Amino acid sequence: MPSLKEIKGRIASVKSTRKITSAMKMVASSKLHHAQVMIENMLPYETMLEHILKSFLAAEAEAQTIYDQERPVKRVALVVFASNSSLCGGFNANVLRMMQQAIAEYQHLGKDNIEIYPIGRKVSEKVTKLGLYSAGDFTALADKPNVQGCIDIAMDLGMRFQKGEIDRVELIYHHFKSAGSQILTRKTFLPIDISEELNEDKERDLTSNIATAKAQEYLRKHGRQNHSEVEEVKPLNDNFIVEPDMNTVLSRLIPKLAHLMIYTALLDSNASEHAARMVAMQTATDNADELLRELNLQYNKSRQQAITSELLDIVGGSVNN
Repeated sequence: MPSLKEIKGRIASVKSTRKITSAMKMVASSKLHHAQVMIENMLPYETMLEHILKSFLAAEAEAQTIYDQERPVKRVALVVFASNSSLCGGFNANVLRMMQQAIAEYQHLGKDNIEIYPIGRKVSEKVTKLGLYSAGDFTALADKPNVQGCIDIAMDLGMRFQKGEIDRVELIYHHFKSAGSQILTRKTFLPIDISEELNEDKERDLTSNIATAKAQEYLRKHGRQNHSEVEEVKPLNDNFIVEPDMNTVLSRLIPKLAHLMIYTALLDSNASEHAARMVAMQTATDNADELLRELNLQYNKSRQQAITSELLDIVGGSVNN
């Protein structure tokens, strides 16, 4: 049995760790709130633009562009979103696992024909370890998302796809559904999939930071007061009037959509990272509380045992005298 001094040292150590995890949980909660606000402000515009462009490409026979044409895949690029730091549960491990699954699917192309755009230090380190080709250093975007960085990536991918240097581009990231649910997503970026419907964004909960399973279950059963109904996206009229001409409209819409898709994925990943870290730190804090209760109980038992032993020694000594 450990001594009272050892138990006391462990209690002090656990208390110190609990302070750290509790502070990290509050920081992650604050960052999550800002990330939710950013998605909430940008998402309606990106969703409607994607719906308009895909409806336009599907409805207009003359709306032919190289960016929605399927072709044999000889070289592929993967844009993988992760974080620069750890202590966020299985967030990074899940992304890296899906990236390796995608690499295994394209293994027949050879390592030289698989290119990775690593957004986040964890992805960059994994790419280097696997010996794959990295398209650059984008670690700064993982901590501070900005539009210009996403525009640069989208323009580079678009130009290389247009020149035939890349035949397919995929995004791998966490889709932020709510504070307690992040969905690992693998999405085709190029060529544009005009048959894809935008259903996942309608189920988002961008206003709450509740992450516990019991609270989420309660909200699903009883509903939320003053909850605004999500309007369904209505089908657009197929009779489009194109001004000034088809090429000008497509040359403006397609790059703008590409920029917003990269930026949306980045904001999704950023919010998912903070939510995962908040949940992980809350779990660590709860475990520290439980461990403190057990250590205090053990300390009290050991102290009581020591006191009892001393009393017995005193009583035994007085009887002998």
